[in-house]
Amino acid sequence: MERSRLVFSGSGGQGIITAAIILAQAAAIFENKNAIQSQSYGAAARGGATRSDVIIDDAEIYFPKVIQPNILVSLTQESYNKFASIIRPGGLLLVDSKYVAVEKKVDAKHVNLPMFDTVIKEIGKPIVFNICMLGALIGVSELIKPESILKVLETTIPEDFMDMNKKALDLGMAMGKKAKY
Repeated sequence: MERSRLVFSGSGGQGIITAAIILAQAAAIFENKNAIQSQSYGAAARGGATRSDVIIDDAEIYFPKVIQPNILVSLTQESYNKFASIIRPGGLLLVDSKYVAVEKKVDAKHVNLPMFDTVIKEIGKPIVFNICMLGALIGVSELIKPESILKVLETTIPEDFMDMNKKALDLGMAMGKKAKY
């Protein structure tokens, strides 16, 4: 496996950090990969700028910071404007069409999906927006198996919320798979 360097970016309250933690746990615990996750966020916990780095690899990881991601997820215009320039040439840029207008020309595959609007239309609750985003990321990149994400969710969220999270993951995966081709 080629080393995957991901930056998840958005604003506090969108579940960016939670999504990154879930991805790293799924890779490390259920796919026997080496994975690290780190995070930073603005002064305001909700609404401030948020960034979380994830590195996944078969080999050992010696440095926990992502300098030039091969996958960048931006869920706000502010985060897109701030981080679009750091993506590795030929990488993957995943954005939500409700919150991000792609303006900069970067040497990356642009995937612009209506993740938030789809979650609201199909589920009616924005709380699983981050899980839909994870599904879209997996659908377009095949980074890990969706079953690994579900296994992490089963150990971290109440059983009453599993159906909603599974539906959000499936919605995202369907969008991501469509965008892949």
